[in-house]
Amino acid sequence: MNEEFILALDELEKEKNIDKDVILDALEKALVKSYQKNYDNAENVDVIVDKETGDIEVFALREVVESTEDNINEISLKEAKDIDKALEVGDIARIKIAPKNFGRVAAGTARNIVIQKIRDAQRDSVYGEYLDRENEMITGTIQREDKYNVYINLDKIEGIVPVKEQVPTEKYIPNERMKFLIKDVKNSSKEPQIVLSRSSENLVTRLFELEVPEITDGTIEIYSIAREAGSRTKIAVFSNDDGIDAVGACIGYKGARVNSIVEELQNEKIDIINYDKDITVFISNALSPADIIDVLINEKNKQSLVVVNDYQLSLAIGKEGQNARLAARLTGWKIDIKSKEDFDNMSQAEIDGILGLNEMEEEETMTEEKLNKEELSKDEETIEDASEELADEEVEDVISDTLSHMYDEDETMSTKIDVDDNSFKEVYSDESDLVPNREEDKPEEGGN
Repeated sequence: MNEEFILALDELEKEKNIDKDVILDALEKALVKSYQKNYDNAENVDVIVDKETGDIEVFALREVVESTEDNINEISLKEAKDIDKALEVGDIARIKIAPKNFGRVAAGTARNIVIQKIRDAQRDSVYGEYLDRENEMITGTIQREDKYNVYINLDKIEGIVPVKEQVPTEKYIPNERMKFLIKDVKNSSKEPQIVLSRSSENLVTRLFELEVPEITDGTIEIYSIAREAGSRTKIAVFSNDDGIDAVGACIGYKGARVNSIVEELQNEKIDIINYDKDITVFISNALSPADIIDVLINEKNKQSLVVVNDYQLSLAIGKEGQNARLAARLTGWKIDIKSKEDFDNMSQAEIDGILGLNEMEEEETMTEEKLNKEELSKDEETIEDASEELADEEVEDVISDTLSHMYDEDETMSTKIDVDDNSFKEVYSDESDLVPNREEDKPEEGGN
């Protein structure tokens, strides 16, 4: 090793963005293995590479003991004192050794290990660089395409666009430059895998940030975005400055800004609408370009019923329901669209059904019944528990006390029955009725 080697490492550090210390550390470890392998030596050694000159020093590491039993890994205190007077028993003595031809042998053995470490360091460097750029936009050159992936040259590394991140209507022509979103960064044993996307909604967001300075500086903000890649995108924006029209700024002079984005997305349609805190206005804007007559909402369930003129119905719904579908995703609300004629013929119950108001009433009724049942059940459990806790005598006492209390409170109730004397005499005047079988009343034998 020499200064030329160190200069080469400096160049490598600049070109490949690899820390020189990482390479030197890998080299030192490789030289330790080379020494032990080529010199069939089992002792512990330490290799130091001078960062300035490239000179290599090899040290044998031995434990200082009073009396040696292992001549390879131990050294006596007396011998250790000859090397360094400060050494004591238990310390590690570093003994400088200079094996013959070590430089040539070490260089040959360490070469592959150092190359591998350089690759690992480069891989980690690239991984760290792109990991920090996740969800950013990047420009790359299309290299090739197979059945599953499109491969993109990103200068330092190759990225891939898997099928699910591709746009079916787009064509990926080799050597053509295109913008992508860094969707994910995965580390692997060979090199980092950079997953790119052309179908992500965030790609449209990044394109608007690139083309509209007012979005970058925060004057205009993107509230939400809904996209069906390759076909149509709806984006809701609002301005933090009353003097700036958010939609106009995004469109640009004569449509220059939005046209640039449309061109990058290979003629994908883009609807830019104003976000409004009033949800009825926001839903109306989201269904643009259709004109809305009325919007009925159920704020609790986020359900809405939109009324449009008969001739606007197909426009509001869109081809295969696309306009309504994107508007629902943009606002986060369920949207049902009816023509004016259909709406006028609907009953209030039907309207409530669409808005989910009937469901709310049923839920409230069920909840109330459930609460009542639970309350009644608790009362019954309380009575049952109280009865179980009372002994039989205690129950009788309670009943007796309760009856006494009832009689005391109600003067009309008594434990005695009052009967008139005349009535008593009248009832019992005929004693025969009371004692029909007296002896004197029996007929004589033989008599009639």
